[in-house]
Amino acid sequence: MTNDKKADLMLIAVTLLAAVSWIMSREAVQLMPPLLFMALRFLLAAALLAGMGHAQLRVMDAHALRRSAKVGLVFAAGMSCWVMGIFTGTHVGEGAFLTSLGVVLVPVMGWLFFAEQQEFTTWLALLVACAGLALLALQHGFSLELGQLFYLVAAIIFALFFHLNTQAANVSTYIDKQGQHRRVEGVPAIALTSVVLAMVGIVSGVLSFAVEAWQPTFQHFTLPLAGWIIASAVLGTALRFLVQTYAQSLSSHTHGVVIMVLEPVWVALLAALWFGEQMSRQQLLGCGLIFLALLINRARTLRMWVMGAVGR
Repeated sequence: MTNDKKADLMLIAVTLLAAVSWIMSREAVQLMPPLLFMALRFLLAAALLAGMGHAQLRVMDAHALRRSAKVGLVFAAGMSCWVMGIFTGTHVGEGAFLTSLGVVLVPVMGWLFFAEQQEFTTWLALLVACAGLALLALQHGFSLELGQLFYLVAAIIFALFFHLNTQAANVSTYIDKQGQHRRVEGVPAIALTSVVLAMVGIVSGVLSFAVEAWQPTFQHFTLPLAGWIIASAVLGTALRFLVQTYAQSLSSHTHGVVIMVLEPVWVALLAALWFGEQMSRQQLLGCGLIFLALLINRARTLRMWVMGAVGR
């Protein structure tokens, strides 16, 4: 088996791990406060990755640490909204498609905040995604329910996070206190991710301490609850990141981003199997339009992937 095929299979596994993480998170937040769950999950995952990447963490300077922490703050805001969507939303499968709108919004954020020129497909994908979102909103008298709003805000924040995370991982320049331009290398992947995940744990922990009641959870802490926390941290966070990083190291092709859009499809299927969720025709059409927007957004990469597959 070629490295490209191995990478493709691993990325499919990554999307499955991500989908399973949705199910585990939904189970956990039914047993404990959602923000407290996020704090425990991400602090545990950060500790696991820090243990693996301790050599990278030891050589991080203050500037790299600040860059990583800022990225982590943005990601923490997005994940806090996401878990509140899981907690308050009524349909996990639909939530996955709403959150995937972040993929469509990535180039839009690049145009708004980083002056990046975009192709026609970016705006076509956005138009199709808006049509899908409108269909989902029409279920409630052309208004979004609370869970849908949380998912949508999370998607917007995730799109911004993608750009900031990419910048932190790549070479950049900054001006020091003496006014000199300094060139810095990108933050190593495991070190960056460890700090980002730790920030999610810290921020969600602070928010949980401020607004959630911890005592009932720890008084009635059960083995199943511990299992959901550990599984989501190990499988849905730490292992998912490691497999994705290794898969991307096997191949220089970019078609992996097309495979990653399968995540909401897996979530919807697993939610149907696990929770017995069903979608109305209107939901199916709305989610279908959002999925079409994801494919339009990745049209060039998808075309390259198909041509490469035919060539092999």
